Order: sequence, then structure tokens, then C-alpha cells
Amino acid sequence: MLLAAVTSSTTTAFAEPVDLELVLAVDVSGSIDAYEADLQRNGYLAAIVDSRVLAAIRGGTLGRIAVAYFEWGSAKQQKLLVPWTIIEDAPSAVAFAAALRAAPRSLVADRTSISGAISVALLMFAGNGFDSPRQVIDISGDGPNNSGDPVDAIRDLAVSAGITINGLPVINDRPNRFGLPNIPDLDRYYAACVIGGPGSFLIVAEDFADFAGAVLRKFILEIAATAPPRPSTPALYRMVAANDDPLCRVGERRFERYFGK
Repeated sequence: MLLAAVTSSTTTAFAEPVDLELVLAVDVSGSIDAYEADLQRNGYLAAIVDSRVLAAIRGGTLGRIAVAYFEWGSAKQQKLLVPWTIIEDAPSAVAFAAALRAAPRSLVADRTSISGAISVALLMFAGNGFDSPRQVIDISGDGPNNSGDPVDAIRDLAVSAGITINGLPVINDRPNRFGLPNIPDLDRYYAACVIGGPGSFLIVAEDFADFAGAVLRKFILEIAATAPPRPSTPALYRMVAANDDPLCRVGERRFERYFGK
């Protein structure tokens, strides 16, 4: 169980001060094939040791952040790959990358539960041994929630606890392994239903080939607490499916229409 792993690996006698506590929650659900999973993993591996990311970390008040990394799929499928780790210089960043590189891909999941990922990430902050002015969950994925609790309800729960959720939606037209196309305007879905909290933002990856660059841009902005301007979009995000489903339930309704309840 992920929660047990988090509890056992991060319990300390005192809270260590850092500039940021950052949870990286990475989609390996049924819509992500092995090639795409490798592109995602390699994007994080490259970004965490990039000199520009390290410069952003050193530019903080304390010059150190705490980072944890897990992969997620369906509502009950989450796997912690790298527990809470302080990154403050090149050696600590390289050590984090080495631990991530050594971890096997953890899950084979049929469904996508962004809400499950947020729920688990939220639990990871309590008693983690660190103290910071900012606690951030970084969610990346290529599809909408279709498993577990409603994503906007869990997002609101995390935001009410003072957590910021940032998003990295991957826009692509590759069908998943069930032959279903991805939804259009996934960035609007993430903006309306996934991200939230102080300074929240999203960076869009235009297909998986753009993932590494998107992760790098996002890390620098996240660590420096510099949110980019919101895109010019309608005030009310109201993308609807054929039967007038509200945006934040489009994944669940779509799954039901194709596969039944």
C-alpha cells in the first residue's frame, strides 16, 4: 500500500524546513502505453537534474525542496517509487534521478483516477517530516477521470487544506489500448476540474514528444512560485458530451457509454 510506504519511510522526530514540498503524481493508466510511459519517466529524469531547475532551487529562501514521486492508475492503484527526498544541489538531484531510473514501471491499470491520485498525494503531506510555506501536487496525464470519486470534489478538498494542484495535460490523438480516442480540449478539462489552490497553473504538453520540455518549464515555474498567465478562454468551462454531460464528469459518462456501468 502506498500510504504504508509513505508513513514508514518519512516519519521523523522533527520537521525539517524546506522551500517547497512537491509531490509528482504521474499517470500510467490504461491510456498510457510502455513507449509513452518511458517518455514521461525520461522527461522527469532529465528535468530534475537540469541546471536551470537547480538554479531555481538555489534561488529559494532556504535553497532546498522536498520531492516525492509516485505513479497512478485506477482508484486503488498507486505506487510510490521515490519517497520524500531533499534536493538542494546536483548530487542530491542525481541521487533522486538514480532512484527513479532504477524503479520498474509499477502498474498496469485499465482506468484513470485523477481523484485517487490527488487523495493519496494529499495524505503524503501529513507527518512527512518537512515544513514549508508551499505544498504542491503536480498531476500529469493524458485523459479525464473515469474511476473513483468525482475529480473536482477531491480537488476542492485538497485546496481547502491549503494544497496547490498544478497540471500537465498531454494532448494527443493516439487512441488508447481499448481503441477509444482521447477527449478534445484536455487542457480545458484540467483547468476546470483538476488544478486549484494558490498560484495554480497548467503547462500543456503537445503530445508525448513534447513532454520533457513541458516538465522542465513546469518545474522551473513551480519551484520559483511563478505561475504563468492563464490562457484566454471562456469564463465558464462547459465542454459537453453528446448527452450534455458537464465537463467534470465527461470521463465517467464516456466510459459508461462504451463499456456499461
